[in-house]
Amino acid sequence: MNQKEISELRRRFQPQKTAITQIYGCYVNDNKEIVSYIDEPMALLPEDETGLYLNLLKKPLSGKQGKNLIDIVFSTEQVMDSDEHRMLMGLRDSYLKDVDKREAFYRTVIDSLEMEAASYLILLGCDVYDVPYQAKDGMKLSDASDNVYRYIVCAICPVSEGKQELGYFAGDNEFHNRAAAQVVGAPELGFLFPAFDDRTANIYNALFYARKPDELHHEFISGVFRVDAPMTPSEQKAAFRQALSEAEIVSMDAIQGIHEQLKAAIVAHKEEKISEPLTVSVKDIAAILTDRGVEPEKISVFEKNFSELFGEGVVISPENIIDSNRFEIKSGEATVGVEPEHSYMIESKLIDGRKYILVPVDVDTEINGYAVKV
Repeated sequence: MNQKEISELRRRFQPQKTAITQIYGCYVNDNKEIVSYIDEPMALLPEDETGLYLNLLKKPLSGKQGKNLIDIVFSTEQVMDSDEHRMLMGLRDSYLKDVDKREAFYRTVIDSLEMEAASYLILLGCDVYDVPYQAKDGMKLSDASDNVYRYIVCAICPVSEGKQELGYFAGDNEFHNRAAAQVVGAPELGFLFPAFDDRTANIYNALFYARKPDELHHEFISGVFRVDAPMTPSEQKAAFRQALSEAEIVSMDAIQGIHEQLKAAIVAHKEEKISEPLTVSVKDIAAILTDRGVEPEKISVFEKNFSELFGEGVVISPENIIDSNRFEIKSGEATVGVEPEHSYMIESKLIDGRKYILVPVDVDTEINGYAVKV
């Protein structure tokens, strides 16, 4: 799914636009027991509660692709015959109305999931979207449609104890202690199935959401989808550094070149408002290293390391392997930082037999906010 497709679905999570007619779910306590069930007709809910439920279900369609939003890809074998895919298809095809299928899903989640917050809420909704015709430039051509996209969305929200506080009681005209209530937090994770690729259903994919990119809940992905969880952004950054280090690509010029060119690609991607997520391949990085004069032998070792660590043919988000908002050099007790777009200003030089990192000094120079003369 690309950003336009995600945004198109997000706009549906409004009372006047959604076709979600029923909210399903269950409340799970710290002993992994189902305490209560949710089976609420949307039409009978107060307007403010309807909005709260829809906001919770919409959250799994937010965040950055490749960080908070991860594509889950099922194998052909799974789609043809597997319990996990059959479970998801059964939920969708029954519009979530089958009690036994919902119960089986709840048990699968409970048996798989490990949450820091002991109690949590599992929420489910099923939407049916008559996808309107759309021109290539994104303009809607007609409300008519021959493409009906039916999907389920799941949000898993931590539940915590609210704080005791003073509250005003109008009947007594006094303030009294207001008992602490159970408070539902923003979803920690969730998913949409099937994916909305090319504005139609793709039963080979699901879109998974994690509030914290470095806490993908591998146990949930493995237990519910039965696929290998992808690397977190931190794991990708560490693996990328390892691939460079083991290839002995450690020159300042090479690392500087990678940062500068990936930063430029990120900026251009945002400015051009491209909906497809930005990715780079091992060949893209190899081209940067070649431009920086790195020896072909070292580049070959890097390509081999990259493929072994990430997988053959895998592409990654450049924002997961560089910090696009910072360019910082640390050496011993000294730290030098510049704006990323000005990283080209930093150079290294050998002076009187000693290596130095040099930063050009302009007329206006400050130290901790104080103007100084150099």
